[in-house]
Amino acid sequence: MHLALIGYGEVGRILAEDLRAQGHEVTAFDLKLRTSAGVALRGHSVVHGVTLAASHADAVRGAALTISAVTASQTVAAAAASAPGLRAGSFFLDFNSASPGAKITAAAYVARGGARYIEGAVMTAVPPHRLKVPLLLGGPHAADGLATLSELGFAAQVASAELGVASATKMCRSIVVKGLEAMVIESFVAARRYGVEESLIASLRETFPGIDWEQQASTFFQRVIKHGRRRAEEMREAAVTVREAGLDPFSASAAAERQAWVADLADTGLFGKKRRRRLARTPDWRDEADRILDHLRGATS
Repeated sequence: MHLALIGYGEVGRILAEDLRAQGHEVTAFDLKLRTSAGVALRGHSVVHGVTLAASHADAVRGAALTISAVTASQTVAAAAASAPGLRAGSFFLDFNSASPGAKITAAAYVARGGARYIEGAVMTAVPPHRLKVPLLLGGPHAADGLATLSELGFAAQVASAELGVASATKMCRSIVVKGLEAMVIESFVAARRYGVEESLIASLRETFPGIDWEQQASTFFQRVIKHGRRRAEEMREAAVTVREAGLDPFSASAAAERQAWVADLADTGLFGKKRRRRLARTPDWRDEADRILDHLRGATS
């Protein structure tokens, strides 16, 4: 099968590897191909036999299925730029973590040339599951596309024939998951500063006995250090989702700011590049909290 990938970041490359391993033809495009970061992407494409295109439309031309896996803020723009090259009747799977409104707008662009838009909501982290990551599908073409996606190895199920339902499920889940990450980082760094972390953890264990708070905190810190930028974008889309429901997104907006704040610190090299590449291998979250506190003391001295 001829497949296209819009977005050749971490998720796009994982999908490309698994689909190429099955023998499918894969063409990809990413805006980073036009920057210095494109060198690594080109190297990956050579190793795995992925054809790189010069534009969105060139990448999708002739493909039976296009998968859009870009950053959340680029969801609509990627659909609009791909639309002129989409083959009538082909499927366009929107893999992005965006609000229901963004998905509906993206679907309208895809439909202009007769392609069939499928809303996709990825329900957990991709790397551990790869192609088998749990995926909710939505929209009037979701049922038609399910057989093709299942044949390719996706662990997909149809959530609704109505656009927006799958994404609303994903976004509301993200408010809890990414919000909890942000709250734990904020709480544990502050507790470390006051020297009350042991009391805090003891109290949390008593209230939530099923959670290993030491391990969970280390995992949360590492996730946000490594993926904070992407997670912040997702939380901004979650805030849009809440706003579309008629609520002020106090929690989602605050979580987005904390995720972005950690990402900014990571970009300065505070946590070390090697450390950013390791996920949940730091034995103690205190190491990262101390780095943050040392940085804050230096910034105010």
